[in-house]
Amino acid sequence: MIDAAIGELAPMVGVSAACVAVGRARSTHYRRHRKSPLPAKPERVAAPQPRALDQVERKEILRVLHEPQHVDEAPASVYAKLLDDGVYLASTATMYRILRANGEVSERRRQATHPARVKPELVAADPNAVWSWDITKLLGPAKWTYYYLYVIIDIYSRYVPGWMLARAERAHLAERLLADTIRRQGVERGSLTIHADRGASMASKPVALLLGDLGVTKSHSRPHVSNDNPYYESPLKTLKYRPDFP
Repeated sequence: MIDAAIGELAPMVGVSAACVAVGRARSTHYRRHRKSPLPAKPERVAAPQPRALDQVERKEILRVLHEPQHVDEAPASVYAKLLDDGVYLASTATMYRILRANGEVSERRRQATHPARVKPELVAADPNAVWSWDITKLLGPAKWTYYYLYVIIDIYSRYVPGWMLARAERAHLAERLLADTIRRQGVERGSLTIHADRGASMASKPVALLLGDLGVTKSHSRPHVSNDNPYYESPLKTLKYRPDFP
């Protein structure tokens, strides 16, 4: 559209004035409409290193490292023994580099292996199928005073079946809230999954025993992953970012 406007104005007022009228830099217009092709950039070719080992020398080093008397030794040990015999093939670093290029260097120390943790994915097709709960700190009316808000959210309907405001975060308070809410909602045994993060109250023994007794499946976020409980974090942000909060 701008190119068409400049094309119409240029025969009457010139290209410079037309570019000023439409707000485009003159250099931009000329660059976009130049007819001469850009000069070809020369292809960069890596210059061979004059002191680099050729393939014959590399194969000879690999053959020596594979010899029976050296096959179980580190390159530093092989290097020292060859020097004692008056033979110099390459530096220790070069030996490692050749072994690495052939896939023969790896970490030989015992390494701790941690299985990949499965990302919790819960899908609710009906109310009271999956709940998400957490505890958040709320600023009180006076300085250095806080309250703890316990909230349970149904991820299917976003309904809050249970909540509690307390002066402290305690496992027995969470246990009481969960028990009262499950009983009040009439949740059938084996039909509910409750997801939470790995906080002290959420992973406490009283809560785990309660959920086991009631036939409720418990789910926890992965360690050090803060966004595995988005259904709870989102409404809390809405609450705390209100203009009238606190």
